[in-house]
Amino acid sequence: MTTTYAVLLRGINVGGHRKVPMAELRPLLEGMGHRDVRTYLQSGNAVFTTDADEPSDAELTTAIEDAIEQRFGFRVDCLVRDSAYLAAVADACPFPAAELEGKQLHVTYFSETVLPERLASIDQQAFLPEEFRLGDRALYLYAPDGLGRSKLAEALSRPALVKGIVATTRNWNTVVKLVEMTRD
Repeated sequence: MTTTYAVLLRGINVGGHRKVPMAELRPLLEGMGHRDVRTYLQSGNAVFTTDADEPSDAELTTAIEDAIEQRFGFRVDCLVRDSAYLAAVADACPFPAAELEGKQLHVTYFSETVLPERLASIDQQAFLPEEFRLGDRALYLYAPDGLGRSKLAEALSRPALVKGIVATTRNWNTVVKLVEMTRD
C-alpha cells in the first residue's frame, strides 16, 4: 500500500532569495526513498509517493526540512499533506470556486488547527468584499482583486495572529492542481 503526499515549501524562490530549484528538490526527495516525485511551479510544491507504513506527516515534514537544510544550507518550513486531506480541503471550500478566477481564491494551509478566537480581532466587515473562512488546518480567502492587493491577507498575516504556526498560501489553481497530482 502506498500513499501520495504533497509537500508545500514556505517562502522559497521569492525575489531571488532562499533558492530551492525544483530540479534539485526532485532528486533530494528521491534520495530519501520517495517515488514518483513531481514538482509544480517554482514556488515549492512537490508530490511524491511512499509506503503507507512510512512515518507520520509530522515526521515526514521534519525529515524533508532537515534534508533541505543539509542540501541548501538553510531551513525551510514545510507542510506535508496526503491526497485525502488535500481533496477534503478543496471539497470543503465555502466559496463558489467554479465561478471565480484562480487568483481570487486562496487557501492558507496551517501546521495545526487554528481556532476562531485566534482571528477574532479581525473585523471582517471592514474588509468587504474580501472574506475568509476557517477550515480543517486551512483558511479560505476570497480576494476579488488578487492576493497582492488584498488588505485582508495583510491583516491575516500579522505576526501576532500566526505566531507559532507554519502557514503557507496557495492560489486556487494550485490547490486544484495538487489535488489532481495526488489523486490515487
